[in-house]
Amino acid sequence: MSDIFCRDCNMLTEVVFDHSAGDTICSECGLVLESRSVDETSEWRSFADESNGNDPNRVGGPVNPLLADGGLSTVIAGPSNGSSSNALPSSVGRWQSRASKPDRHLLNIFSAIAIMADRLGLVTTIKDRANEIYKKVEDQRPLRGRNQDAVVAACLYIACRQENKPRTVKEICSAVSGASKKEIGRAKEFIWKHLEVEIGQEIGTIHAGDYLRRFCSNLGMKNLEVKAAQETVQKSEDLVIRRSPISVAAAVIYIITQLSDDKRTFKDISLATRVAEGTIKNSYKDLFPHLPRLIPNWFAKEEDVKNLCN
Repeated sequence: MSDIFCRDCNMLTEVVFDHSAGDTICSECGLVLESRSVDETSEWRSFADESNGNDPNRVGGPVNPLLADGGLSTVIAGPSNGSSSNALPSSVGRWQSRASKPDRHLLNIFSAIAIMADRLGLVTTIKDRANEIYKKVEDQRPLRGRNQDAVVAACLYIACRQENKPRTVKEICSAVSGASKKEIGRAKEFIWKHLEVEIGQEIGTIHAGDYLRRFCSNLGMKNLEVKAAQETVQKSEDLVIRRSPISVAAAVIYIITQLSDDKRTFKDISLATRVAEGTIKNSYKDLFPHLPRLIPNWFAKEEDVKNLCN
């Protein structure tokens, strides 16, 4: 109940809402203050098969422009008790099967992308971008005969690049069981080849800083150490070092941990970054001559930097 001004009582009175009739009634004199009002509250209603079911759904899913029918097709459900007496007629079953066949494959692919993205902790925008990439590739060139797991993984890899949240191929490979790193690489090149005009303009250059915070988080590094690593990586971009951004990020993390109280081994860094220990060591050797001007002065003294083993 709430207070509304009643013209008969000439004061604010509590009113009662009769939802069945749509009337607003004064609790003091019984005058109908408003009739046939529209109830703007949620219209929850149970669509469960059983009367005691708890299924308050009242709408379907959102429109999906990637599907032929927008994802708004009607599906006739069969009996839930498993009996064959109330089963759908064969003609209805065949019609429903034919009607949903074009989108069935896409729905399975989108479901696989969602599962893989959840394993990697990716946001919805990356999932949607991966769905768009797959749809564009399939529209231009059929993907029959190709490893679908590898294609899905490649779509996610490219989507991460486009959204400036890159993941390494090894990270992508860890979330899929039916494709190897080599197969994902081939699928990635295949997609790039057929969508070069659309994808090429949207993908930027990968920097070591794109991976740094996630790797530091995997190691549980402190905020000051993360900040020092970020400054070091940023300064290292001015150097001419023929190493991948991932290996540079791993080497910088190793250097920062050696200058802190919580020292980590090459093996620890390798497990957190999925970069081989030998690759981290070689990147460390390339960065070592430049460390005095790469490491922030507020984080480590010059003597401590010089005392690092080469």
